[in-house]
Amino acid sequence: MAKYDCSKCPGYCCSYDRIAISDFDIARLAKHFEIPVETARRRFTFRYRSEGVDEQILRHRKDHIYKSTCQFFDQEERRCTVYAARPNVCRRYPSGNQCGYYDFLMFEREQQGDDEFIPTA
Repeated sequence: MAKYDCSKCPGYCCSYDRIAISDFDIARLAKHFEIPVETARRRFTFRYRSEGVDEQILRHRKDHIYKSTCQFFDQEERRCTVYAARPNVCRRYPSGNQCGYYDFLMFEREQQGDDEFIPTA
């Protein structure tokens, strides 16, 4: 049983700079949006290459809480807009039944006496 509730989080994992996805994930998103795979690849990803790393990364957009978030993240509702079609990396996160950020967030909210507090910086 999970010891975290994503609905109480402002989307920290969606703010990771590199959210790497596979060809299978791109095909799933293409099907979800009913567009060709290559269109989905161009629209939703970019190629990240650095010192032995070669990944397809989800595109981001500026955010008012974090520097940026995944383009599929609803920044007002703080929820994924493609949850049913989300990439495997998102489906597996966090690996295990606890989320370190959630634990930190709940601790900070308790310390601040504010159920909606979001630590920034």
